Amino acid sequence: MPRLHLHSERHLVSRIGWLRAAVLGANDGIVSTASLIVGVAAAAATQSDILIAGVAGLVAGAMSMAAGEYVSVSSQSDTEQADLARETRELRDNPSFEQRELADIYVRRGVDSALALQVAEQLMAKDALGAHALDELGMSDVTSARPIQAALTSAATFAVGAAMPLLMVVVAPAHLLVWIVSGASLAFLGVLGAIGARAGGANVVRATARVTFWGALAMALTAGIGRLFGAVV
Repeated sequence: MPRLHLHSERHLVSRIGWLRAAVLGANDGIVSTASLIVGVAAAAATQSDILIAGVAGLVAGAMSMAAGEYVSVSSQSDTEQADLARETRELRDNPSFEQRELADIYVRRGVDSALALQVAEQLMAKDALGAHALDELGMSDVTSARPIQAALTSAATFAVGAAMPLLMVVVAPAHLLVWIVSGASLAFLGVLGAIGARAGGANVVRATARVTFWGALAMALTAGIGRLFGAVV
């Protein structure tokens, strides 16, 4: 009889928390900073002014991303904690009803009624709140909200993303600055889209096309606004 070889599996869903924040932060860093640089450059500003504007955009954007992610994910965490507190009270006040409720969930998934009740009883004997959190509320350690992790990841990746077009400002000749920043930023976005897709198991071509399209659109719009206001002034 062949032996059963058990092995640990690493599923992509375990990356959801940090991957979402990292991709969002880096993407916003590249798009917003490159668009700001292109818009200011199109208004015929000096290279030093463009660099100052870009650095200011990096700092402000990183702090904004951190604050926004922290507030958003904290709200999600508060909701999760409220649901867990309510479930704890219900388990304390009416454990038999909660057991039948959990068994009904398994029955709806196709488990026999008697077996479902037995499974619910055994799971609740070990960790009643954990069983209800997973199967009734859809919560787990993998997908639970982590505000600090999301905030730090978003801020750090935004800064890294924003640094890429800023570097182009330093090395590019003034008369080619708009084109070099735009082209390099679109290349950075393409690489980011591919990396994010690979890490999350998504389609690489679709993800790459998506981020480069919206990045190109953002830079084109800000370049047009910068040129319009530069001509007016």
